[in-house]
Amino acid sequence: MVQLAFDELGRMSFAEHSLESVLQRVADLAARVLPGDPATSVTIVTDGRSSTVAASDPLARDLDLVQYAQGSGPCLEAATTGEVVELLDTAAEQRWSAFPQAAAERGCRGVLSFPLPPQELINGGLNVYARTSQPLDEQTRRTAARFAAYAVVPVSNMYLYETAVGRAEHLRAALDSRAVIDQAKGILMERYKWPADRAFSVLAELSMETNRKVRDIAEQFVQTGELPSA
Repeated sequence: MVQLAFDELGRMSFAEHSLESVLQRVADLAARVLPGDPATSVTIVTDGRSSTVAASDPLARDLDLVQYAQGSGPCLEAATTGEVVELLDTAAEQRWSAFPQAAAERGCRGVLSFPLPPQELINGGLNVYARTSQPLDEQTRRTAARFAAYAVVPVSNMYLYETAVGRAEHLRAALDSRAVIDQAKGILMERYKWPADRAFSVLAELSMETNRKVRDIAEQFVQTGELPSA
């Protein structure tokens, strides 16, 4: 059963599946083959913000959210420290404030949070919320580690994609700003026979005097033909 699950993951490709669907499959298969009738989820922490990118069951997502709200819990500890974190008995656990009681009330008997293998700027974990008291033995840990290794690839790709998109948007905005500023400089140079550095200095001085961006000053001038009053 376990090997069949990993064989299925190995056959998946990003050409046929979204990054989110790959992570969802990781969570679903982990819940199917790990002991303890678990609900599973994948947490990522970036820029101090935690989010659940996949969950096999609403229970896992709910318990993730409890930890995010209070700022502590086994899944956050595993994701941020890179260490495996185990909660053996939610009814008796004293760590992590109100989380163990909340987990016990929802029928979760134990928790195993396994960190994703380290990637640049990415922290995360595979969370296993067991609903029976079956022990989380060494075999379970090894299997969870393999699922975490599969999960980190789409998580990393997702982060890199979003970062690339963000950089492209910033670059486009910078290029747009440069274009309108150059256009405004050209109009000033033609109208007043100023050199390029004088034209830009006028725009920069108006920006400081009016507490507005140079781009906004330039755009107004290009549209109206009038420089704003200082």
